[in-house]
Amino acid sequence: MSLTKKATAAMGYDITLIPGDGTGPEITEATRRVLEATGIEFRWHVQEAGMSVLEREGTILPQRVIDSIRKTKVGLKGPITTPIGRGLRSANVTLRKSLDLYANLRPAKSYPGLRSRYHDIDLIIVRENTEDLYAGIEFPRGSPDLNELIDWLGEHHQPHLDKEAAISIKYISVAATRRIVHFAFQYAVANRRHKVTAVHKANIMRHSDGLFLTTAHEVAKEYPQIQFEDRIVDNMCMQLVQKPEQYDVLVLPNLYGDILSDLSAGLIGGLGVAPGANIGQEYAVFEPVHGSAPKYAGQNKVNPMAMMFSGVLMLRHLQEYDAADRLDHALGAIIAEGHYVTYDLKSAPDDKTAVGTSQVADAVIARLRAAH
Repeated sequence: MSLTKKATAAMGYDITLIPGDGTGPEITEATRRVLEATGIEFRWHVQEAGMSVLEREGTILPQRVIDSIRKTKVGLKGPITTPIGRGLRSANVTLRKSLDLYANLRPAKSYPGLRSRYHDIDLIIVRENTEDLYAGIEFPRGSPDLNELIDWLGEHHQPHLDKEAAISIKYISVAATRRIVHFAFQYAVANRRHKVTAVHKANIMRHSDGLFLTTAHEVAKEYPQIQFEDRIVDNMCMQLVQKPEQYDVLVLPNLYGDILSDLSAGLIGGLGVAPGANIGQEYAVFEPVHGSAPKYAGQNKVNPMAMMFSGVLMLRHLQEYDAADRLDHALGAIIAEGHYVTYDLKSAPDDKTAVGTSQVADAVIARLRAAH
């Protein structure tokens, strides 16, 4: 550990804490408690966001939240609801664009005790966060810009496009591809992973996905110690179902990454145990990937483990590897024992022995203290 790292650890860490909506405040509080039980000191900068501030501040993600993360460099965030039909951009999209959080990190790891058909999953999904069809370059049906685009395409490429249509542009650049593939390889090196697989559809999307694949091969040459391969995305879906144990770190463009990260979560038992992180050059935000479940708000019922596992990712980002491993082991032990888990981790959802959100935190804290 460097002198700078020792000094930072001794002083503790400033973290922006965003409780979020619905059940977010409950799982955020449970996660805050278990993180503090690791013995690491945190100074929480609590920032309200979501539906509770929409009417008051006119946005679900006030600028002060972004400013806080710029100051602390690290955020821990509960789920935030995006209002439907009100023309508001989601909080996640705003954070990614404002802070250039270009890498979405989605681990998928099996733990004994989880209800799943698989018992040997240990995948890392690295998703490019800023480009592809999700870049938002779209032309709505009937717009002058769409008509102009269709006319131009008719003259140069596609003479029979219907104007009663809409168009989205798939945008992939060398620069963004290079940095996401570097991120995947650097993650593999830092975490003693042995293989990176680039996922694409270059056989059809020869220019956009072709560029992604060609660039990935170029970057891979800089990491000869890590095995590299590529897979076509539809084949990759089949491979993950048939033989997921053959894969390690997957790096993907935005759309494919979104789909395969949820597929991978399904392999391990669902979003209730799936952590997530959005990471950039300067800032990082850690969060569960499930929704806010407003119908369960205030009932002390929902599973906080996805956010707790996101806390494990945050500890590793802070290079607090011992604390991260202890929390990861504590969560794994609680899942394996199956006594102090919420209803969704029981064999039957109406199991009377299921505990609540805060009781899961109590059990994890007790396990951490017993092992320390």
